[in-house]
Amino acid sequence: MRPNSRAPQSSIRKQIRQLFMLFAALGLMACQEKPPTTQRNFGLERVELTINHHRVLAEVADNPEVSARGLMFREELAEDAGMLFVFPAPRKASFYMKNTRIPLSIAYILADGTIAEIHDMEPLNESPVPSRSDQILYALEMNQGWFEQHAIEPGAKIEGIPSR
Repeated sequence: MRPNSRAPQSSIRKQIRQLFMLFAALGLMACQEKPPTTQRNFGLERVELTINHHRVLAEVADNPEVSARGLMFREELAEDAGMLFVFPAPRKASFYMKNTRIPLSIAYILADGTIAEIHDMEPLNESPVPSRSDQILYALEMNQGWFEQHAIEPGAKIEGIPSR
């Protein structure tokens, strides 16, 4: 009886082909851009803030690129999560909701951590929501109604803001 030399080679070729197809598929998946909503923390530094004994986990937007993107394109925001915008110097601040699908409330904050103003913002509305004060050093975006639900009003102090 002659040994079947084709069977092992055929089996090896089949395995090599399967491995090649697996690696090709993995390579294609790795090259595809993932939408930001699939990322957990979006690669941003996070800080724990406290407002009237309520804990907030906030992503920090402290450079122009991150600030410009903000919470755009996201589908949801965890209940006690937000985004803290840090400006280089006190100023009159203004935000709008371009490409932002989540209804938000924004608190404009003074250098000492005092909330100066709170405003609601509607999804995808590109009308600016300016601060009245020109002394705003921070802004905190939360799910719309979060400040009201936690009885947080202008004058409340935020603890845990990163020092400048």
